[in-house]
Amino acid sequence: MRICRRESREASSFREVHRRTPQRHVTVTIAQTITSRLGRGTVSVAVSLLILAVAAVLLYRLLHDVDFAKVVAAAEAQTLRKIAIASGFVIAGYVTLTFYDLFALRIIGRRKVPYSVAALASFTACTIGHSLGAAVLTGGLIRLRIYAVWGLTVLDVAKIALVTGMTFWLGNALLLGGATAYVPEAASAIDRLPASINRAIGLLGLLSIAGYLIWIALRPRAIGRSGWRLVLPNLRFTLLQIGIGALDLSLVTLAMYTLLPSDPAVDLPTVMVIFLTATLLGTASHAPGGLGVIEATVLLGLTQFAKEELLAALLTFRALYFVLPLCLATLSLGLRELRMLAHPAVARCDGHDGDA
Repeated sequence: MRICRRESREASSFREVHRRTPQRHVTVTIAQTITSRLGRGTVSVAVSLLILAVAAVLLYRLLHDVDFAKVVAAAEAQTLRKIAIASGFVIAGYVTLTFYDLFALRIIGRRKVPYSVAALASFTACTIGHSLGAAVLTGGLIRLRIYAVWGLTVLDVAKIALVTGMTFWLGNALLLGGATAYVPEAASAIDRLPASINRAIGLLGLLSIAGYLIWIALRPRAIGRSGWRLVLPNLRFTLLQIGIGALDLSLVTLAMYTLLPSDPAVDLPTVMVIFLTATLLGTASHAPGGLGVIEATVLLGLTQFAKEELLAALLTFRALYFVLPLCLATLSLGLRELRMLAHPAVARCDGHDGDA
């Protein structure tokens, strides 16, 4: 009966929101957002194209002599135990990912949205958004579609995107800054800078986290003005926010670490520096799922492994972390849309509630 009540409430809210917010208004808002982003994003587009170009050249140089029959053999040689452990880390990572939206909803004051809805929105928006390559726009559209039935507006979705983005970057600054400060030589394998400079960069990342914590601890902070204003999390909630982001990134790194060849042995901090750098470059490139960029960066940074074995590990990771979740997210979103369109089913639930 509780599920029926929820479906009834979602369906009635859905109709109410569509009466209050015409489709034209949402379309115009999205169009304006795209236009403004294109107008302001010239530098971002240039950086993305540069990353993609460099990654393409690197992949060509790194893979031109690879024996792909050996890649297939290496993939087939991976044990089910190793794949199962990596899958466990992937699942745990996606569970942690659901807390991105739940945390953001609490911060913007939308506490009535239940965890199940936040989990669906976070999982589908992040998975489909990053897989398609335009995470901000596609993820925003998916969140708007799901949260609209709970009365959230385009402005609310924009705030959620900002808070979830902060969660990711704060967690990244902590883990990547700390790992780079600890093993700067790992970063040098990618950027070719001296270890001393990379250690300074890592320490700068940690200092930026400390400075931000001090800044928000002094008094309540907010960004934006007039109709668009977001009160930032206080010190206690920011520590929780950093923890969510760091846990998510740690789990996905552990999944990749588990799939690496057993010989030679490589320590986790080294893999963390290289892999998190790869994911950051993949995000900045806006390539679907960081395709090509992640592979090129990891192949460049972990030269101690045979290329064929490392490439097999990367392909397995991509299947576990990108392909399978994308299929599940698409299916989940499709089933949700079908349920929302199934008015007779909602009516039956109303009838059962009345009987109750």
